[in-house]
Amino acid sequence: MKGNLEALMVMLGKTPKKPKEIVPTAQTIHLQKRAKKITKAEIAKIKLELQEVEDGKYSKKWRNRRWFSIIFINLMFTLSFWVDVQLFEGSIIASRVLGFHMADIYSSLQVVLAYKIMFINLIIGTVTVFVIWLLLGGRAFCSWVCPYHLLAEIAEKIHLKLAAKKWVTEHNFHRGVRTVFFVVFSLLAFGLGYSLFNSINPVGMISRALIYGPGIAMIWILILFLFEVFYSRRAWCRYVCPMGLTYGLTGALSPLQITYQLSNCQHETCCHIVCEVPHVLECVKKGRAGNVKIDIGTDCTLCGACVDVCPTGSLKFEIKGI
Repeated sequence: MKGNLEALMVMLGKTPKKPKEIVPTAQTIHLQKRAKKITKAEIAKIKLELQEVEDGKYSKKWRNRRWFSIIFINLMFTLSFWVDVQLFEGSIIASRVLGFHMADIYSSLQVVLAYKIMFINLIIGTVTVFVIWLLLGGRAFCSWVCPYHLLAEIAEKIHLKLAAKKWVTEHNFHRGVRTVFFVVFSLLAFGLGYSLFNSINPVGMISRALIYGPGIAMIWILILFLFEVFYSRRAWCRYVCPMGLTYGLTGALSPLQITYQLSNCQHETCCHIVCEVPHVLECVKKGRAGNVKIDIGTDCTLCGACVDVCPTGSLKFEIKGI
C-alpha cells in the first residue's frame, strides 16, 4: 500500500530516509549488486543514458498521453459552453459532467469553512470527485487534468534551459511549507468568512479563462509563470498548492500506482532527472530499497515520466488486485 505512514509524512514535508529494516530478500539483492563489478563499457553506457535524458532524448509516450488528456478535458468544458451542449458545465473546480455534480475537494472545504454551511450539491460533487480520484491515484489529477500543470511544465523546461546556460539559478524551499499553506488557507477561510485560496487559485483562473475568456486575473498567472521560469521551478505545485496535498491524501489507498522492482534496477537515476516530485523516488537509489517491490509514495503524480526513461523496466504502472 503506497499510503503507509512514512509515505504520508514524506508528502507532508519529511525528508526521506533510508529504511530502518530491509527484508532478507532485498538485502541479498543489495549485497549481490555491491559485489558485482561494473565494466568500463557499462559505465559508459550509463553515462550516455543519463546525458540523453538530460538532453530530452527519450521516449515521451506517457507525457504525450498526459498532455492530450489535459488539453482534451479542458477543451471539452470550453466547447460545451460555446456550443451550449451542456455536457461539461462549469469549470474544473466545480462542474456538472454528463449530469454528475463534481467539486474539487479542497475548494469545497474552503466554501464550507468560509460560509459555515454545506450545500447538498457540494456534498454530492465532493464525494463523486473523492471516489474518482481514490480509484485513479489521487495526484494523477495534477498531471492528467490540471490546466496549470501544463503551464508549469512549460515553465520548467524554459527554466532548465536558462539554468544550463547559467542565466538563472534554482531556489528550493522546504516542502513542508505546502502543509503550512494548507492549514493557513483553511484558517483564513474560517476566520474571514471568505475563501482567499479560491480567489488566487491558478487552476480555477485558467479553467474559467479558457471557458469564458481571459481577464485581469491572467496577470497573476503571468506572475506565477515568470517566478517559476526565473526563480523556482514548479514553485506553486511543490510548495503552495493545497489541492495537490488533498489529492495525495485521497489517493493513499488507490489501487492505481507506480511500483518499483529492485531486481533489475541498475540505479542510473534517469528517473530522478525527469521526476516532478523526485523525493518519492528515494527508494531507487543504491541500497535504499527496503523491499524487493515498493509502491511509490502518495505524493507521486503518476505522470509516467519515470516509466518512460527507465531502461530496465523497473518502474511500471500497476493496478493492485489485477
